[in-house]
Order: sequence, then structure tokens, then C-alpha cells
Amino acid sequence: MNVFRLLIPCALPRGEESGETLENGCWAVSVTRRIDNDTRMTQRMGASASSNLAAIGGDPIQAARLSSSGNVDQFSIGARERKKKVTGFATLRKKFIRRRRTSKACDHGRVIRELVSTWSPLEASALLEEYEALAALKDLHVQAELARPPATTFKQDLSTLYDYKHCTDVDLVYRGACFPVHRALLSARCPYFRELLAGCPGYGARICLELRTPNLEVHMFSALLRYLYTGDICTHDSSLDGNLLRRLGEEFGTPNLLEHDLRYLLDTGDYADAALVFTSDGDYQRPDSGSSEYGFRPKLELPCHKAILSARSTFFRNLIQRRTRSGEDHTERALHIPTRIVLDESVIPKRYARVLLHAVYLDTVDLSLILRGSGCGSSAGSLGEVQALTHTGRMRPSPLEEAMELYQIGRFLELDILSQGCEDLILEWLTHESLPIVLRWGSQPHGSAWVHRQALHFLREEFQTIASTSVLYQLDHSHLVHALQSHFLQASELEVLQAVLKWGEHELVRRMEDREPNLLSHTVHSVARKGVKKRDLSDIELREILSELLPLVRMDHVLPPNSEILLQAIRRGLVSTPPSHMIGDERENMRINAWIRGGKRNGLFVRPRLFMPYYEEIKVKIHFNRKVVD
Repeated sequence: MNVFRLLIPCALPRGEESGETLENGCWAVSVTRRIDNDTRMTQRMGASASSNLAAIGGDPIQAARLSSSGNVDQFSIGARERKKKVTGFATLRKKFIRRRRTSKACDHGRVIRELVSTWSPLEASALLEEYEALAALKDLHVQAELARPPATTFKQDLSTLYDYKHCTDVDLVYRGACFPVHRALLSARCPYFRELLAGCPGYGARICLELRTPNLEVHMFSALLRYLYTGDICTHDSSLDGNLLRRLGEEFGTPNLLEHDLRYLLDTGDYADAALVFTSDGDYQRPDSGSSEYGFRPKLELPCHKAILSARSTFFRNLIQRRTRSGEDHTERALHIPTRIVLDESVIPKRYARVLLHAVYLDTVDLSLILRGSGCGSSAGSLGEVQALTHTGRMRPSPLEEAMELYQIGRFLELDILSQGCEDLILEWLTHESLPIVLRWGSQPHGSAWVHRQALHFLREEFQTIASTSVLYQLDHSHLVHALQSHFLQASELEVLQAVLKWGEHELVRRMEDREPNLLSHTVHSVARKGVKKRDLSDIELREILSELLPLVRMDHVLPPNSEILLQAIRRGLVSTPPSHMIGDERENMRINAWIRGGKRNGLFVRPRLFMPYYEEIKVKIHFNRKVVD
């Protein structure tokens, strides 16, 4: 699966000259100098987009060698022979696959054609209307399951940050209006403010501005600041003047893309006023634990910015504001050192540190940034590693398990963009083999309800394939109940009945293995070694196991109606109530009444599942009948 991108550093020069004076307790700046283009940030882009190149055809270097050696004809003849053989086998394989698939489809089409062969056109049209109503209902159902509140982007969060002024560290005063802003963001975004703020250091500095651009209203200056925060400008605002914008560009400089500047802040750590510290409680209490030469695991400190942390995460914003109100960061401000935000590694392993910051700054989840090796958060307290060791016997969790753990970290930090990014990754890696793991995780309180809904949808759509593999035996009882209750299960009712019986028999054998004495366990006389024959299975216990599943199988819709699987289940006493067409007289009419609404025996109606081969076959039949009538 595709993973997201890496980051690149870029350089940021600092202005040398400043013309500031201190008047009336404010920094008064008279702007008469022109900012040269050389003071802007140098743009060194370098997104490491991983591109997997597939090898198509032969090697061109080898082909050139063969052509230059004079063996072209011999090589081309051999290549043609090999190609002919490969083509022949590939064509034969495709034929077998096509024959196997089409034969399956033809079986479903044949049985539904045999069912409706004696129906009147009105009855067939009634069944088609039922299917069409289910198809419309399925579309609405899928849309409802896909719905989730969208995670806010960094543009939206920075716009909110500008509106609510969280964790500001400098005040700009223009024409008597005060604008609390964030030093790091303005310095990274605008050459003018970079040089201005470099000459006015200190937390809470108050700077009075005098701009060279004439007739710049306060609301226009506010719009300029919002543009620096979000990278967007309201083009529909009639008060915006093109000439004014051009003069502002000449005075303030033209910023880079917002994503580029955020990447610059992340890569270089310039203007950082905070640091994320990943360590355990014991390491944090030891001052020398930052060095590994004494046998302690090294701490990991990553520079970051309070403005961005508080904009993206409610958890970090509340933490920073609480420290500010309590006065804990006064010493750090006096010493001009970043605020240390210590995170317990047993809760948030430090190997996820760069993935976390990458999501905070750039809205992407890149699992290739996970730190590997010794000293990178491989502590036994890590939730994902404990679960991986318990369930799989492997210390290092799989990428799927890492995405699940990162989802929980995103929920804990109230970082929606990280959680939803992990949800998308989990769905990208969803396969038949991983389905039981994802279903169990999604159904737990710490799992994702949205992922659980998508996994259940995957189970319904792929039930026909899953029922023919060993994955069926790994499904929980509750997941099978949910699938069988659905009108949209993609399998014929006969396949559903067969899958339920197989699952129940496997569950019965598992219970028999659990009941056997430990003395026989894993010996040649154990159930697991010698196996169990079907005649040795207790039908009474099997009926108890399937007591909640078999009533969900729509026995009236099992086709063909005289199926040996259905008859054998009835003989074994597993099906308590046989289908309606096996009871009483006028069996053919009862069979029709079980599929369509209306008639004298409407109480026998059981809503059919929207099994697409049946639906398509009925549509073709109705369309053909209408053409014949026309």
C-alpha cells in the first residue's frame, strides 16, 4: 500500500538591520527600508514520493548487447518461442478462470430462471420491484456507513487559531488595533515580519507598526494576517484592490505555499518554542538518563511550536494554557529555552514521535517515519508490542497493528487528522486474511466504529469468497449474526446455509478439543490429531451452537428447493421449521408467496436478499419479455 511522504529542510536568513525605538512602553518601528529578495527563505523542495517502478519487458541494456553482438535473429526467435509458450499457458489459465467464474454465475442464473419460469409476468415484475427497492435502500445504507465527520485540515485549524488567539506570544498594534499573533508562524511565512520580530525579541513584545503602503485599512491588515496563517485570500471580497495587493506584496514579500513553510518549520526546528520529550517516568527523574553510556535508554526530544500544537490538538492546547496560567514556563522564558512537554513512553512510544509531528504539521500519516532499532521505544509497556507478542508471538507489530495503535494515540491526543489517516490506512490493508483482526479490533471500545462498519460491509460483499476459505472459521458469532441479518449479503441462500453449517461444525470440534483431558491433548489420540468424523458430531449440541444463526437463514429462498444440503439439515433436526413449499398443498403457490408481496398468503412473504446475480437475471428476463410484447 502507498505510504505518505517525507520532509526537507530549508535555510532561513535573519535580517541584520533594524530601526526600532522604544516609545511609551511599545516597540515603535518606522519602516523605511526595502526588504531585499535575498532575505526570503530559500526553497529547497524534496518530497520523497515513493515510486515503485514495475519492470515491464526486457532489459534494454541486455537487448543492446545482444543486438551489437550479431545474435539478434537467434535471440528474437528464442524470445518468440518463449512468448508463444507463456502466451499459451496464460490464455489457458484465463480460460479456466473465466469458465470457473461464468459457470458459477450460470448456476445462479439457472436456478433463478427455473424458479420464475412458471410465474406470470406480473409476479416477475413484482419481484423486480422488490429488488429495485432494495438496491435504492442499499445505496442509502452504504452512504450512511461511509459518513464520518471530516477532520479539520491545517488551514482550517490555523484560521481558528488566528480567530481565537490561543497561545499568542507577541502583539502587533496597527492604527490603535491590537493583533495578538504567533512569532514562529509570521517569521516563517513573511520576510518582513521575520526581520521585524528578530529585532523585537522577548515573550509578549508589543510592536507598533507604521507601514509604507498608504490607505491600508485595519480590516485589510487583518485580512493580510489571516492570509499568512491560512494561505488563502478571499477573492470575492469587493473591497480588495489589485493595486493595493501588489503594493503589499512589494512591501511584505510573497510567501511560499503554506505547506512548504510548515514543512520548513518541521524539518529545521527554527523558531521552536517547545520540545516534545518522550521518556519513561524513571528516565525523567534521572538527569543523566539522556546519555546511553550509563546504560539508560536515551530520551528523544523533538523541537516543535506551541502555535501549531495548540492549533491542531485540544490536548496540547489545554496543556500549554495550563502551564502558562500556573506560571510553570516563567523560568523557561527567562532562560530562553523551549517549553518541555514530557510524554510517557509507555502510553505514546517514542518510535511514533516523527509520525505524530508529521501528521500535526502536514496532515499526512507516514508509517515509514516510525523509528526502528534499539533505543527507539521498544519498551515492554508499549500497548501495540504487548498485543503483538500476546497474539502473534512477534515482538515487532505488523504495519496494520501499528496503524491501530496510532489511531488510539490520535484519539488520546484529540488529533483527528491522525486518527482518520490511520483509519484510511487500515482500510487500504483490509483483505480476507486481515478481516477477522480488523473486525475484532473495531468492535472494541478503543477501536474505530467507522472502520468496523466498513469491515462489516466488506464481509457482506465478499461473503461468497470468505465462506469457501478458512477465514470463515475465524469470524466471531456476533459478526456472522450481523452479516446474516443484512438484506445485502452477497451469497445465495444455499451458500449461506452451507457456510453456517460449516462454521457450526468447526465450532463444535473446537469445543470438543477444549473439553478433552490435558493428558490426551497434543497426542496421537487427541481430537486435533486424529480428527472427527461428521457422524461423531452431536446434532443436539450443533443445534444449540447454531440456535441464533439458523433462524436468520431464509429457508424459503434456498435454491434449488430440493437441495441435498437443505434436506440433510432437516433430517438432522437442525432446521426446526421446514420451508413453506414443503408443507401442505399448493406448494408452488406457497413458493411464489414467499418471494413477492401480496396475494392471499402474504404472511408467508420473506424479503429476499439483494443477491446481484439474481437481480441481474430478473432484470434481463423482464426486459426480454417487454421487448417480445412490443
